[in-house]
Amino acid sequence: MAEIREFKTESKRLLDLMINSIYTNKEIFLRELISNASDAIDKYHYLSLTTSDLPKRNDYEIFIEFDKKKKTITIKDNGIGMTYDELHESLGTIAKSGTLEFFENLKKKEKKDVELIGQFGVGFYSAFMVAKEVEVKTRSLLDTKGYLFKSKGTDTYEVSEIDKDESGTEIIIHLRNNDDEFEYDQFLDEWKLKNLVKKYSDYIRYPIKMEVTKREKKEGTEDEYEDVKIVETLNSMTPIWKKPKNEIKDEELNEFYKQKFYDFEDPFLHMLINVEGKLNYTALVFIPKKPPLHLYSEKYEKGLQLYCKDVFIMDKCKELVPDYLRFIKGLVDSADLSLNISREMLQKSKQLQEIASNVEKRIISRLENLLKNDYDKYVEFFKVYGVNLKYGIYDNFGLKKELLQDLILYETTNTDKLITLKEYVEAMPKDQEFIYYASGKSKAAVMAMPQMDIIKKKGYNVLVLTDDVDEFAINVMHQYNKKQFKAINQGDLNLLDEEEKEKIKTLNEEKKPLLDKIKEVLKDEVTNVVLSERLTESAVCLVSTEGISFEMEKVIANMPSDEKPKAEKILEINPNHQLFKALEKIYLENPLEIEDYAHLLYSQALLIEGFELEDPLSFANKINELIIKSAK
Repeated sequence: MAEIREFKTESKRLLDLMINSIYTNKEIFLRELISNASDAIDKYHYLSLTTSDLPKRNDYEIFIEFDKKKKTITIKDNGIGMTYDELHESLGTIAKSGTLEFFENLKKKEKKDVELIGQFGVGFYSAFMVAKEVEVKTRSLLDTKGYLFKSKGTDTYEVSEIDKDESGTEIIIHLRNNDDEFEYDQFLDEWKLKNLVKKYSDYIRYPIKMEVTKREKKEGTEDEYEDVKIVETLNSMTPIWKKPKNEIKDEELNEFYKQKFYDFEDPFLHMLINVEGKLNYTALVFIPKKPPLHLYSEKYEKGLQLYCKDVFIMDKCKELVPDYLRFIKGLVDSADLSLNISREMLQKSKQLQEIASNVEKRIISRLENLLKNDYDKYVEFFKVYGVNLKYGIYDNFGLKKELLQDLILYETTNTDKLITLKEYVEAMPKDQEFIYYASGKSKAAVMAMPQMDIIKKKGYNVLVLTDDVDEFAINVMHQYNKKQFKAINQGDLNLLDEEEKEKIKTLNEEKKPLLDKIKEVLKDEVTNVVLSERLTESAVCLVSTEGISFEMEKVIANMPSDEKPKAEKILEINPNHQLFKALEKIYLENPLEIEDYAHLLYSQALLIEGFELEDPLSFANKINELIIKSAK
């Protein structure tokens, strides 16, 4: 005779939440039921070891069946099962976790050895996302009677006594009918069930079995085949990251990476991190040889896969990966994470933050060792992902600059080898005050810059910056080893001795009428026109004042922003160049003509600096006019 009971009021509310709100991905019902089955076997195994009169067994298994005609899916286990009271407590009262109570009763020293997945006692109710009715047949290891629990997930459930030969639990899901929003029949497909087990429960420690159809050759024939039913174990059971490090070959990790993350090439490097202590976790991290597809697009999702006690929780946990390491692949498995009620999402816990911080530091440490011990391989890495590390320096107002600055490599004007800031500073001449840098498309472009004139004369080395983020990172660092950074085309370089400075100062006073005239003509373009302290060979150049640089102006101009700040431009003219002497002569003989020459001088400086001319046709016409005039 079946006993009918009502769910408690709070349980009804929770059940409605379970079905309609908490779980957003219907397919995880199978993960939850398999996890509960694994818990039940864990309990059986523990009790059989600690209680002498209980039968021992080594044939633990979880079995899945499906029936397309009846539209049912069945999950069986030969674990501890449930008594009459446990049925009411664990299934009749939602959030009454039998697993949690069992776990809390264990001594602290034993908790580490008995890994129980369930924490909230609500995983079972995920079945109602796909089921119109659920039956549970169970018999406890500590009881001689079996019981049947039935519910349609509404107001009531019923429990009746049944015959059951062995301990364990059998959950039968009667699938809902397909509707416009969801096709429930997909879960009656052999391939679908196998893939769900592989995706979510591949590392459950007990075999998950199912009868599958195999196409095999008929015995005694050469070309006739038939469908044969065989029992297949669907899960691998032992996660590769749980094996001792000395038993794992590089080839195994490479194959795991390629299969797990759909890559055709071996990873650039891999790291297996095992941490035991107050917080226990394992991390398996890979750096792909080539950047993941769409790495720099908004559509790309960073993150590591997350497992809790070998059970897959989520695919891309972005909280585990800082933006500048978005290219890494891998997973984290921990028994100590604070999961929310559905196991689908994580609370923003201190444990998660601690894991993320530790994994980040381990990756940086590995890269430091690589740079120190295998320079060529590190250069290979840096050419692919160096821009990400630079972004890491710039991001969050330089929060990570101390962590990352020694991992950045730079091309320089005086060396063929990429070098670190440490190497640059160690090689600086005693009289060199600053770390000099210049932005350009290439080393050749930087070497051709007119602002390099005096730097070349002094023999100083210059960092060549070719990435958009470079100057932003340099500005965030501000200095390295107490040496400030200095752009060769920004502000004063202060590289002349006192006699040379005085000479230029005097010249600026003497030539003030001409310089003022050029400044007046270019008043909408430049803030000043001066005789240069940095030009020795070139005729003219543009420099910016302290603040936003020319390179920053160009980068920001290409960003989707309404604000387009401009660098303040100063036109510098070489007083020793023949061009300046020609300008003086023109100014003295025909002051009105200086206007055209001033515009040409400025346009020339803009082109040298890599800017586009607003009116290239006007520039070309002025050149043509002057050529024609000179030929007369």
